[in-house]
Amino acid sequence: MAVPTAVAVNGSLKMGTLSQAYLESKAVKETRSLISELCRQFYKLGWVSGTGGSITMKAHDSCIPKPQQLIVMSPSGVQKERMEPEDLYILSGDGSIISSPSTKPYPHKPPKCSDCAPLFMKAYHMRNAGAVIHSHGMESCLATMINPLSKEFRITHMEMIKGIQGHGYYDELVIPIIENTAYESELTDSLAKAIEAYPKTTAVLVRNHGIYVWGDSWISAKTQAECYHYLFDAAIKLHQLGLDCFTPDHGSIQKVKGVSGVNGRINVSTKAGTVNSNYKTEPFPRCIVLDIEGTTTPISFVTDVLFPYARNNVGRHLSATYASSETQDDIKLLRSQVQDDLKQGVDGAVPIPSEDAGKEEVIAALVANVEAMIKADRKITALKQLQGHIWRTGFENNELEGVVFDDVPEALEKWNALGVKVYIYSSGSRLAQRLIFGNTNFGDLRKYLSGFFDTAFGNKRDARSYVEITESLGVDKPSEILFVTDVYQEATAAKAAGLEVVISVRPGNGPLPENHGFKTINSFLEI
Repeated sequence: MAVPTAVAVNGSLKMGTLSQAYLESKAVKETRSLISELCRQFYKLGWVSGTGGSITMKAHDSCIPKPQQLIVMSPSGVQKERMEPEDLYILSGDGSIISSPSTKPYPHKPPKCSDCAPLFMKAYHMRNAGAVIHSHGMESCLATMINPLSKEFRITHMEMIKGIQGHGYYDELVIPIIENTAYESELTDSLAKAIEAYPKTTAVLVRNHGIYVWGDSWISAKTQAECYHYLFDAAIKLHQLGLDCFTPDHGSIQKVKGVSGVNGRINVSTKAGTVNSNYKTEPFPRCIVLDIEGTTTPISFVTDVLFPYARNNVGRHLSATYASSETQDDIKLLRSQVQDDLKQGVDGAVPIPSEDAGKEEVIAALVANVEAMIKADRKITALKQLQGHIWRTGFENNELEGVVFDDVPEALEKWNALGVKVYIYSSGSRLAQRLIFGNTNFGDLRKYLSGFFDTAFGNKRDARSYVEITESLGVDKPSEILFVTDVYQEATAAKAAGLEVVISVRPGNGPLPENHGFKTINSFLEI
């Protein structure tokens, strides 16, 4: 019997009435079999027991644009571990059902497409997903109950975070939590709003219910789902042990006088804070973002120690590591930057010869350009990345030691106890930031830091950079973030993005404009 389906014609899909041949193509057959196999695996993991949970993926065909590829989807209300390839539904790219499974004899129920279908389609349309997994795993339910009032699940400094797209070990993973409803389809609007509000998330938790996870392929979705469940399990076990998954060192859950919590867990929000002398509540920020130079660290350490070290060792570093892939990447970035500089007539830029000219000539030109960039204190990725690699050698050889002001460790410890997340945003590379705070005159302070941002997020004097950081941190509103810097132009940009801002006044810092309008501090202990 002929069925309505979709065929590839000159790279696009057209609907028509054709034979079963297209629906029985190799891509669709393999996707049907793969979903059946994965559902058996997921059943053993407890993700799709009791007919709950679901999975869907695109039938990949390189000749068809991804948004128009056929969608294979598991049915609703069936024993997932016994599901066969022919039990699956085939949908068009817009979500219309093209092929339905045949009815099976009693006691099987009549076939029905997954109740998750409207939610799956949101991930397909809003994130261009290649596969979506809906799990009812116990870990995903309990993780939403650790703090019943929280709209987010957060965890940091866990190795498996690296398995989540766009995240590293030092980053804080933030997953939005939406409230459950009586019927699956009623979650559609809430899930869409969460996807929109958290542009970097690849998952949404449903309280007391489960999780939706997506990826650009079934491998990506499966890998991330496994990592998410591991992290939920870790968070639950840490909580049972009285340890805090929300802080970098995972120390004991703190109880701070005057701050309420759930089961001892501190809840810091814009409604919680300190009481000033007039008995008015001053809200704590949920997150604090710190500049380094002139804020946590004396400017002189950067200008008199780090910059000269990089300048004096650039030639030696390039020569010793020239053949490494890391240094070749650095050179590639520098070549691109210098080409732009030459076109724009930037002072100090000199042409870099091709590799045919020989290693020594290439290094000589690179050194000349790097020295000019350092002298001009340019905030560019090509320079900062190379400097980070040079400084790493210095720290490893105990030739360098990071310096922070005396009040910094105490303040970081206090904020950590209050549950406030602290991040660094500096023009220096993330590697350089970790080196400085991992090797300070007060020891390793990275345990107090939830993440690092550099100019990959944008120029520090551009308001859009702070918008990007706000979206990355997943706060409800930008004003829940406090940015501390010594640079007026950075303060102005952050304020324009809606962040709270204070300016750090430290010895050696440059003068501020008169009537600048920002609150100033001389010590972090004033925050």
